[in-house]
Amino acid sequence: MKLLRVGPPGAERPALLDQDGTLRDLSALVDDIDGSLLADASALDRVRAAAGAGVLPALDATGLRVGPPVARIGKVVCIGLNYHGHAAETGQATPAEPVVFLKAADTVVGPDDTVLVPRGSVKTDWEVELAIVIGRTARYLETDEEALAHVAGYAVAHDVSEREFQIERGGTWDKGKNCETFNPLGPWLVTADEVPDPQALGLRLWVNGELKQDGRTSDQIFPVAEVVRYVSRFMTLYPGDVINTGTPAGVAMGQPEPKPYLRPGDVVELEVDGLGRQRQELKSA
Repeated sequence: MKLLRVGPPGAERPALLDQDGTLRDLSALVDDIDGSLLADASALDRVRAAAGAGVLPALDATGLRVGPPVARIGKVVCIGLNYHGHAAETGQATPAEPVVFLKAADTVVGPDDTVLVPRGSVKTDWEVELAIVIGRTARYLETDEEALAHVAGYAVAHDVSEREFQIERGGTWDKGKNCETFNPLGPWLVTADEVPDPQALGLRLWVNGELKQDGRTSDQIFPVAEVVRYVSRFMTLYPGDVINTGTPAGVAMGQPEPKPYLRPGDVVELEVDGLGRQRQELKSA
C-alpha cells in the first residue's frame, strides 16, 4: 500500500494511493497514519481489504497539499557516511560502525513544502535518502530477519544539511541538521511488502533541473537490516519512528570549488524508485 496524508499543515487527513493512481480517503477507517496504526496489523488489514474491494471514496487531488506520510513521529534517527561513494567524495574513511545522529521530529515537513535556507547560511546542502519507518517496537534485535520484520515501510527523505553549521561551528552535527524544514518526507509511506529488496533501489536528485545524485542503495556500507538491528542496540525504536539511511555520492560538499551550495530560489527535486518524488523551492528563513 501507498499511505499518505493530505491537507493543510496540522490538519492532514489519512489517504491511500490506489493501483490506478487514484487518491482514496481513509478518514472513515482510521484516524491518521501514525505509529499506533502501523503497529496494528488488524487495522492495516482492514485498510487493505477496503482498498481491494474498491469501496474507499476518491479524493480530488487538484491543489491538495501532501503532508508528511507519518504523523506524530517520535524521533528521526540518521545514518551518516553510509554510501561508499559519498565517503570517498568527502575524503573520509569508510566507517567501521554506523555513524548515528538524530534530527528533531519537528524538522519533518511535506515532500513539496518550502525548504528554508537558514539565516547566515553559506553551505546549505542536499541529500536524497531512503527512509525506514518502524512498525513494531524494536530493542536489542539479534538478526537481520528480525530487523526487517520490524519495518512498516519506506519513504523518500531529504536530509537537508548546513555544512558550515555541521562541521565548522564546534560540537556535534546537530546545528547543521536541525534547522526548520530540514527533513522533507514522503510523498508516501510504501508498506514493506511492496519493497521486496530495499538494497535494489535507485535514488536521484536534481537541482534546478541538473542531475546531481544518481546512486543505488546497493552501495550502502550498512544495509537496511543491519542499520535497524544496530540502532536497536543503542535506543528503543517505536512504531512511527523514522531512520534516514544516508545519501549517495553527489552532494555539494563533495564537488570542486566553488561548491554549488543551495541558495534561495533554487528548486530541488528528488526520487527513490517506487517511493515517489519530491519537489521543493528554497526560500530565505
